Amino acid sequence: MGDVKVSAEVRDLTRIERIGAHSHIRGLGLDDALEARNVSQGMVGQIRARKAAGVILQMIREGKIAGRAVLLAGQPGTGKTAIAMGMAKALGEETPFAMMASSEIFSLEMSKTEALTQAFRKAIGVRIKEETEIIEGEVVEIEIDRPEAGAAAKTGRITLKTTEMETIYDLGQKMIESITKEKVSAGDVIAIDKASGRITRLGRSFTRSRDYDAMGPATKFVQCPEGELQKRKEVVHVVTLHEIDVINSRSQGFLALFSGDTGEIRHEVREQIDLKVAEWREEGKAEIVPGVLFIDEVHMLDIECFSFLNRALENDMAPVLVVATNRGITKIRGTQYRSPHGIPIDLLDRLLIISTEPYSEKEIRQILDIRCEEEDVEMTEDGKELLTKIGFETSLRYAIQIITAAHIACQKRKGSEVDIEDIGRVYTMFVDVKRSTQFLIEFQHQYMYNELPDGVGGDEMETSA
Repeated sequence: MGDVKVSAEVRDLTRIERIGAHSHIRGLGLDDALEARNVSQGMVGQIRARKAAGVILQMIREGKIAGRAVLLAGQPGTGKTAIAMGMAKALGEETPFAMMASSEIFSLEMSKTEALTQAFRKAIGVRIKEETEIIEGEVVEIEIDRPEAGAAAKTGRITLKTTEMETIYDLGQKMIESITKEKVSAGDVIAIDKASGRITRLGRSFTRSRDYDAMGPATKFVQCPEGELQKRKEVVHVVTLHEIDVINSRSQGFLALFSGDTGEIRHEVREQIDLKVAEWREEGKAEIVPGVLFIDEVHMLDIECFSFLNRALENDMAPVLVVATNRGITKIRGTQYRSPHGIPIDLLDRLLIISTEPYSEKEIRQILDIRCEEEDVEMTEDGKELLTKIGFETSLRYAIQIITAAHIACQKRKGSEVDIEDIGRVYTMFVDVKRSTQFLIEFQHQYMYNELPDGVGGDEMETSA
């Protein structure tokens, strides 16, 4: 009989995580006095813009204003979207933050105004408070009677205790199944929701910490609950108005949230929901959490959308609107009129404008350092100096995008650190916008449908990234 060969393959277990353009952003990098630190939470430079965004953030947290709008304006690659992402991270999970690009609203499935209305309502949260009764205690004993034959239902009893009392409860079929599913045993501390019958294992009692046979590496020990077994607990849910709209308007209810097939929601449904939310607010059951709606590339909206935004911002339930654009004086879409940033003057008058400035060479170096760390790329000082120079002379985005390409080139030559030769290799492989434009001008006659008249140079075209 031949030898059986077993090939063992050993792989490192690493955390799988997608690295995005702004995955290094953790917040706005402000201190308690809303002063911007030069490098903090992934943010670099843009001191004035970040301080202004911090003031807006404070206004949002206080929740006393509605219908305010902010415009982030600046050249491409100056950190407008990064500031918006920093605001989202600083607000935390409780405050709704909806993001969209202007081109998203030009859909065949629903009207432009409906798409904007849904976006507005995604950015308004409702904090609903409700009280539930729970039974919380340590399991002393579980007895389950299983009949030998026939279809007779299982019956059983469970003994629960706290530091002050002990009680025996009869178990029905549903509770026995829940206990079996959760693998509850004597010594576990559990919580039972009286309304739904849901059982939650909180951990194992400290009194059983020496039962080594019942322990695993992930065993969590908790104290035996104090006081009464039955307690009233306040549960807080935060849902957006859009989620409530979808649940009440579609036949499949909340499943439409997962499928994305929300469709157009009737105005009557929204009116009824607004009235109900107003009732809850008066009774103290709920409170409104005004969030943030961020619209990127706002110049892509047309005159109808701008008119709708003007009216929507006057509503009491409007969120704080943050828009961003990289355009100068240009045509308002849908008209022949030119306006600053491609936004009508009447809407511009409502906006608090935050301008971003081009990064200095030192700031580009600091951003590239952060991105190298985020992408787990080791780079020599000479390599970073060259990459900084490329970023300053071409564009920051181009420099960031060739980090990973240079890292792959370094791996191919079996190197441990990205050096000048790796960056030089990918610099010749992938051209930036300026070199690409120059190439097109030189060889324009060899391209099909070329519309560049003879004698026109690159200075008359938009070539900046």
